[in-house]
Amino acid sequence: MPRPIKRALLSVADKTGIVDFAAALAKRGVEILSTGGTAALLKTHGIATLDIADYTGFAEIMDGRVKTLHPLIHGGLLGRRGRDDKVMREQGIKAIDLLAVNLYPFEQTIAHPDCGLAQAIENIDIGGPALLRAAAKNYPHVTVLTERADYPRVLAEMQANNGTTGEALRYELATKAFAHTAGYDAAIANYLGGRDHGGERQTPFPPTLTLQYHRRQALRYGENPHQAAAFYAERDARIGIAAARQLQGKPLSFNNIADADAALACVQQFTRPACVIVKHANPCGAAVADTPQSAYERAYQADPESAFGGIIAFNREADAATMVAIIERQFVEVILAPAYSAAALEIAAAKKNIRLLACDGGEAKANPPTTPLDVKRVTGGLLAQTADHQSHSGLNTVTRRQPDQRETDDLLFAWRIAKFVKSNAIVYARAGMTLGIGPGQTSRVNAARIATIKAEQAGLDLTAAAMASDAFFPFRDGIDNAAKAGITAVIQPGGAMRDKEVIAAADAQAIAMVFTGMRHFRH
Repeated sequence: MPRPIKRALLSVADKTGIVDFAAALAKRGVEILSTGGTAALLKTHGIATLDIADYTGFAEIMDGRVKTLHPLIHGGLLGRRGRDDKVMREQGIKAIDLLAVNLYPFEQTIAHPDCGLAQAIENIDIGGPALLRAAAKNYPHVTVLTERADYPRVLAEMQANNGTTGEALRYELATKAFAHTAGYDAAIANYLGGRDHGGERQTPFPPTLTLQYHRRQALRYGENPHQAAAFYAERDARIGIAAARQLQGKPLSFNNIADADAALACVQQFTRPACVIVKHANPCGAAVADTPQSAYERAYQADPESAFGGIIAFNREADAATMVAIIERQFVEVILAPAYSAAALEIAAAKKNIRLLACDGGEAKANPPTTPLDVKRVTGGLLAQTADHQSHSGLNTVTRRQPDQRETDDLLFAWRIAKFVKSNAIVYARAGMTLGIGPGQTSRVNAARIATIKAEQAGLDLTAAAMASDAFFPFRDGIDNAAKAGITAVIQPGGAMRDKEVIAAADAQAIAMVFTGMRHFRH
């Protein structure tokens, strides 16, 4: 039978909520042990607190590096009630029934641009992880907390159970504690592994890469109904789909999340009001305009067939007119926007199954991910790479004819969209609107054919349009076919063996061609 909590050790780097928690414990007659800054804070609020140094009879040493590493502390946490009672009495060890610890802010410290190796090392917590592991290992008898969000839960259980907590809760909290220390150690190992002994950054790829994600949502199924699935996110994700807030609609599916991520990343490139419609991880229509509604109308016009059941993303607040235009025209799975007007939310509420996501920071911003590597799972391992944040390494016109300003704008718009189209990718665009997109083909010529077919199906004229290719043209046929379709400007990375032949084909058709010096494969 669990014993009531009589003694607690509180030592937290993040002191939010700790005063109220300690006060509630003290009100129940719990003896509170504490260290350093936490003890000082509690005392200033009139909460009776016993310093660890007074409790152990051993003063903190080495500027606080050694303070809780003592048998009276670890024995009190690890002692098995009913089994180790005799030795605890003989050694004068009192049981510690509750531990609240969070660790030195290592990750926040190393995120600062001026952080050096010595400062990083000083912010490696030693005693804290040892305390957490000891308490978590002894969860049948000890309640361990690493998150302030759990303080109310523990107090509620104590209130309902005569000062004890249930074993199910203690097990859950112990699991959190081990995950907390694992993530902490992973951050340290990844940081040190990317640097030499002087602290200079050598590589973003440490010898051992340890990643930690937290389950955000259990999903009904994966890509297909026979596959089980869950959505995991970085602990403190502040950007991207992991930071989105769902305002209404059914729970997101596996494919919803994947497509929404692609749509959000694509639309956030633009500073003008923009709309991107995604289907199966590929943009099928995209446009910029003076208003979100106009951007949506143009993006939808680019490929009405594919837009059915798609994901629609905006980089501006969605207003009532935009919401009406969407709902009256098409079936949509997910709508993403930085915010929604009150009228837009009221209109959307009539379609309860539409999933509305609020994604703050929708306008184009240089938002680096908190995990700096882009990783892809392969059988038995991971591929890791730095994220594809750059657009080009400089624009170089390689043809006799220079693109005019309108063509330059169209080229850059098409190039931004092509970056998010599966390879091989071709994008046709004019006046800030896609006209045809050819995604994911095994040959670039076929990607161009599909983009042309898409334009024809949508009734869109390619005359004087721009074409973007995510990688170089290996042969001149791609340019010859573009000319027949009416293309007058092309943007591509360049770098093919037959670049001269491709440039000659463009010159022969009076096509302006720009090399970016950078490709954007997307698999």
